[in-house]
Amino acid sequence: MTPFRHHLGAVFLLGLPLAGSHLAQLSIGITDTVMLGWYGVSELAAQSLASSYFFVVFLLGSGFGIAVMPMVAAAIANEDRTQVRRVTRMGLWLSCLIGCASMPLFWFSGPIFVALGQAPELSQLMQDYLRIAGWSMPLFLLAVVFKSHLSALGHTQIVLWATLAGTAVNIGFNWVLIFGNLGAPELGIRGAAIASLGTNALILVLLGAYAALARDLRGYTILARLWRPDWGAFGEVFRLGMPIGLTMLAESGLFTASAIMMGWIGEEALAAHGIAVSIAAATFMVHLGLSSAATVRAGYAWGRKDLPNLRMGALAALVLSLGMVAITIAAFLGIPELLIGLFLDPAEPNRAALIATGTVLLATAALFQLADAVQVMALGFLRGVQDTKRPMIYAVVSYWGIGVPASYVLGFPLGLEGVGIWLGLALGLSVAAVLMMTRFWTGPARSALAFVPDTPPPDA
Repeated sequence: MTPFRHHLGAVFLLGLPLAGSHLAQLSIGITDTVMLGWYGVSELAAQSLASSYFFVVFLLGSGFGIAVMPMVAAAIANEDRTQVRRVTRMGLWLSCLIGCASMPLFWFSGPIFVALGQAPELSQLMQDYLRIAGWSMPLFLLAVVFKSHLSALGHTQIVLWATLAGTAVNIGFNWVLIFGNLGAPELGIRGAAIASLGTNALILVLLGAYAALARDLRGYTILARLWRPDWGAFGEVFRLGMPIGLTMLAESGLFTASAIMMGWIGEEALAAHGIAVSIAAATFMVHLGLSSAATVRAGYAWGRKDLPNLRMGALAALVLSLGMVAITIAAFLGIPELLIGLFLDPAEPNRAALIATGTVLLATAALFQLADAVQVMALGFLRGVQDTKRPMIYAVVSYWGIGVPASYVLGFPLGLEGVGIWLGLALGLSVAAVLMMTRFWTGPARSALAFVPDTPPPDA
C-alpha cells in the first residue's frame, strides 16, 4: 500500500492547480461583482442574483462534463485509450446540447425574476445581463469537459494557466466596457456580461487546443470524427452525469433560494449577501479543487479495485481540506471588515451599513465551513467510485427538504432575517455532509466487494 505521506503529496500536487483554476474561474465573477460594486449598488444587486441564476443552469449542465473525470481516470487505470476518447467526445456532445437548450431561460429571465418577487427595475437589469452572458453557457460547459479530461490525465497546470489568462482578460474587458474607458461606450452591467462572454470563449479555445494538439495527448485523438454519435458512451456519460448535475443543482438552488429571500428583505441586504457569498465561494473553491483531485485518485484506485489505497487517498484529501477549514474560519471571524470592504467604493454612501450586514453574514458563514467542506469532499470520493444516484437523493432531501424551509422559517416567521436565512443554509449543508460521508465510508471504503456502484467498475 502507498504510504500516507505519498497520498498527501499526490492529492496536493494534483489538487493545488485545480483549486487555483477554480479560484481563477470564480474570480471572473468576483471581478464583475467588485467592479459593479464600484459602479452602482443596483447593478451589484442585479448581477448578484443574475449570476446565481446563471450558475443554477450551469451546474445542472456541468454534470456531464464532470462525469468525464472519473470515467477517464478509470479507463486510464485499465489502459483503455479508446474509452478515454469515447466518453470525452460524448461529454462534449451532451454539454453542447444542454448549453444550447438553456438559452430561452436567459432570454426570457426578466418575467421569471418578477414572478419570484423581485422589483421590475432590478429584474430588467438582470435580464439585460443574462441575455448577453447566456451565450457563454455552451462555451462554459464545453470547457468543463476539457478540464475534466485534462485533469484525469494529470495535466492540471494548463487548466490553471488557461483560467488565469481568462481572468486577466476579464479584468481588462470589465475596466473598458463597464466604465467606458479608452473611448469605449459606458455599458455598465451589459459591459460585464460582454467581458464574461469573451473570457469564456478564450478559455475554451486554450483548453481545447491543448487537449487536441499537445504532443503527449495527440494519441487520444479526442476530436477525431467528433460528428459521429457513439450512443453507448453517450448513455454511460448521461447516466453518470445527470445525477451529478441534479446534485449540484440542488445545492446551488439552495444558495439561489437564499439570494431570492434576501431580495425580499431589500436591495441593501441582497448586495451584502452577494459580497458575503462571493467571499465564502472563494474559500470553497479550494475544497472543490481538492475534491476534484480526490475524484481522480479514487477513480484510479476504483479502476484497479485497490481498496486500501482508495481509503488512504480519501483520508489524505480530507486532512488537507480540514486544514483549509481552520484557516477560513479564522479569516471570517478575524478580518471580516477588510474582506467586505474590498468589494465597495470608499465613497459609497451605504458602505458602513453594507459592511455591518456583511460582517454578520460572514460570521454565520464560518459556522458552515466545516459542513460545506465535508460534503463536497464526500461527493468527490463518491464520484470517483461512480456512485452518483444516492448522493443526488441526499442532496435533494438535505437542501430542499431541510435547508430551504429552515432558511424561510428562521428568516421570516422567527424574524432573524438575513442571519436566519444563512443559518438555514448551514443546517442543510450539515445534514448533507453527514449523509454523504457515511455513504462513502460504509460503502466503497468498507468493502469493494459488498458495494454496488451505479455503474459497474470499468474492468467488470
